[in-house]
Amino acid sequence: MTEAIKAGQVAVNGKTVESFTQPVDAEHDAVTLAGKPMAQKTGALIYLLVNKPKGIVSATSDDRGSRTVLDILPPKYKGTRLYPVGRLDKDSTGLMLLTNDGDFTYLLTHPKFEREKEYLVQVNGTLKSEDVARLEKGVHLEDGKTAPAKIKAVKATPFNYSITIHEGRNRQVRRMFASLGYRVLELKRIRLDTLTITGLPEGSARELTPREIQGLKAHAE
Repeated sequence: MTEAIKAGQVAVNGKTVESFTQPVDAEHDAVTLAGKPMAQKTGALIYLLVNKPKGIVSATSDDRGSRTVLDILPPKYKGTRLYPVGRLDKDSTGLMLLTNDGDFTYLLTHPKFEREKEYLVQVNGTLKSEDVARLEKGVHLEDGKTAPAKIKAVKATPFNYSITIHEGRNRQVRRMFASLGYRVLELKRIRLDTLTITGLPEGSARELTPREIQGLKAHAE
């Protein structure tokens, strides 16, 4: 377990464990190892699609007292031990998934499955053609070179570009543009694999349909 914690593979309630003395409530906390639950799942499995507003933390709790994604869910989901599938930083908006199914989380977050994530971004300027080419080939960040991205110009006020990646590094999109001298002013995730937030108002949540769940699982196979 020590090595797993060092490798960042252990999470409690969706938040990566960094301390070897992390307190855990065996009855209420959801503990995962590489995205898979370390305890047998109980109760009904829930899969929620959320359109996260700005200022909301994509975690189950926050030491600084910020509102979390759990705080914006309908009351009926309280106590269901849901945790986020991946991350979306506090200043970003858009698509998030929450579930209590560790196997499903693994299928969506493990790098080997290369799930596409599409974002709308507003950057402070117009990208040079050579910068578009660099993003499409991969740029060098402090944690290594990124995989190739897909870039296209859009007219969706206030956004001026769409970027699609399949990695899930911390604040990756913002860092990719920053490496080329651009600043991301607004960022919104609009798609994860086959899922989009079309028709889902900001701050709202809905359960995935059986067809959507099966479609996401089928892509992994």
